[in-house]
Amino acid sequence: MAPAKIYSNFINGEWLSSASGRTFENVNPANRNELIGLFQKSDAQDVENAVAAAKQAYKSWKNTPPPKRGEILYRTALLLQENKEEFAEAMTREMGKVLEETRGDVQEAIDMTFYMAGEGRRQFGQTTTSELPNKFCMTVRSPIGLCGLITPWNFPIAIPSWKIMPALICGNTVVLKPATDTPLSSYNLVKVLEEAGLPRGVVNMVTGTGGDVGTPLILHNDVRAVSFTGSSEIGRKVSQACAASFKHCCLEMGGKNVIMVLEDANLDLAVEGALWGGFGTTGQRCTATSRVVVHKSVYKDFMDRFVARTRALKVGDGLDAAVQVGPLINEAQRQTVETYVEVGKNEGAKLLCGGERLTGKEYDNGWFYAPTIFGDCDPNMRIAQEEIFGPVVSVIPCDSLGQAMEIGNGVVYGLSSSIYTRNVNNAFTAMREMETGLFYVNAPTIGAETHLPFGGTKQTGNGHREASVAALDFYSEWKSIYVDYSDKLQRAQIDT
Repeated sequence: MAPAKIYSNFINGEWLSSASGRTFENVNPANRNELIGLFQKSDAQDVENAVAAAKQAYKSWKNTPPPKRGEILYRTALLLQENKEEFAEAMTREMGKVLEETRGDVQEAIDMTFYMAGEGRRQFGQTTTSELPNKFCMTVRSPIGLCGLITPWNFPIAIPSWKIMPALICGNTVVLKPATDTPLSSYNLVKVLEEAGLPRGVVNMVTGTGGDVGTPLILHNDVRAVSFTGSSEIGRKVSQACAASFKHCCLEMGGKNVIMVLEDANLDLAVEGALWGGFGTTGQRCTATSRVVVHKSVYKDFMDRFVARTRALKVGDGLDAAVQVGPLINEAQRQTVETYVEVGKNEGAKLLCGGERLTGKEYDNGWFYAPTIFGDCDPNMRIAQEEIFGPVVSVIPCDSLGQAMEIGNGVVYGLSSSIYTRNVNNAFTAMREMETGLFYVNAPTIGAETHLPFGGTKQTGNGHREASVAALDFYSEWKSIYVDYSDKLQRAQIDT
């Protein structure tokens, strides 16, 4: 057997070993006997080196004309297109989701990179009149400085692209800490940025754990902005750490998303949406449909179809074209799912399918779990309130649109919600009343597009948005400029 490939950190344009020389293993969650590679187990010294490189590079990168920055991103997008299939297959091997989904993950990075490349020629501000004569006013975007980016394992190329590309087009430099479960995908993304001609030090990548790499990155005095995607528990700690030095902080955290199925819904379409929303990416999405609220008049019909379709889902290795649901990311996540399934049983919810590890030759070397549905759930049950991040859907009956919306809003999160109805009045009422950053009509709670803002309310985030032009507002600061050509002192409100 050939020795495992060793992957390096990327600091100041060079691929380097960690300061300690230590590494960690990256394994295939569908077959933990397959070693994807060895990655650097970095520490605070590696962070220090990466930050120093990014700080030095910022001096010239911030003054590089935005259209020139955009040209580099455009070349990056073309390289991502060329390598799409290779990167998708590598992602399935290290993360587990099916190949069709990993292709979509890479495509999202392609879309985001093309979009932000175009923003290089759209760094628009405003010009406006002054309240005083012979005076000119305008606003311009200015970069923030050095950005620390901490990304999760479920979208290991897409989400890094959401953060890196707007940061770069605004003139910032970056230190990326990818998730320890999926560093290969971030390696592939950084590799194409290097190949596209990004100057040394503008993007740096340091692999390792949250404690060894993430914490010193967040706390470093030279890091002026932190963007974090992960759990609300960790996000709260990130926010508190950033507050001490007034760092910019963008948090994208948990969700407990809902599909509301009304009595006039197209049930076949609603079932398709619940299947894709609940079990796509094995339920490991912040936007996953973990709750379905169904009107009592169609509850039995919906449930019969939903349970039958769920039982028929093929679970297995995501490289198999026939597989629809891959493994969980690791054993700890599978144990979390098992714990919540026991909680659901003890709370009195009806386990209608799944609820167990999958065993047998096809499954024994991976972290597989059967797609699971609980029926007749009370909206206050823990399985209907807390984020599970696995293939578990809680179905709750309701009497009306009003009750469905009350249930939908009755959680601490506010990321994504959906309604299935043929009644335009109901659709627009829910559109207005649902307290979520994303809302869908006759579509599931997953499926964001890169040219629209992405993010949520309440404990899902802290008000910032990723993707689209909205991302530029996090990675830049507005500067108001006043040019007085009157050749005399004018004192704004005093002289008006």
